[in-house]
Amino acid sequence: MQKVIYFAHGKESGPWGRKIQALAAVGRDCGYAVESPDYSFTHDPDRRVRHLLELAPAADCLVLVGSSMGGYVSAVASRTLRPNGLFLLAPAVYMPGYEAEPDPRADLIEIVHGWHDPVIPVDNAIRLACRHHARLHLLDSQHTLNDQIPYLEFLFRRFLADVEAAMQPA
Repeated sequence: MQKVIYFAHGKESGPWGRKIQALAAVGRDCGYAVESPDYSFTHDPDRRVRHLLELAPAADCLVLVGSSMGGYVSAVASRTLRPNGLFLLAPAVYMPGYEAEPDPRADLIEIVHGWHDPVIPVDNAIRLACRHHARLHLLDSQHTLNDQIPYLEFLFRRFLADVEAAMQPA
């Protein structure tokens, strides 16, 4: 079975920031191929969505992971790509300049957000989770969640196991 994780980084970060490196290591340990495209050529979130869709990621088990603007990108792209899993970190949803209604589509959606995020209100993550019956983890952290990397690794490992379990016949 081909298992692939596609990461989408935030507006001001790059394709191999601290969180992506840590979560990519977890993914590889769980048998996934890992891709982290560079979106720094544009700050337009919808252009980033189009770029991800142009890459046409496909696999027997596809997982999209996005942080901040990358969370928006992954959520919006999931409507077309229909991944098995969607893991969002402080997703930039319901924000000015992010025009599309995220309306994510995935077999399993999990959101992690910091209670003290000064960039994206925690209420936006709560709203997204409520609308789409997503798992939601609210942490004593800020926007980057970098102080929570060991816990993010734990959550992501469990998330990947749950994605695979959901794929097994009943």
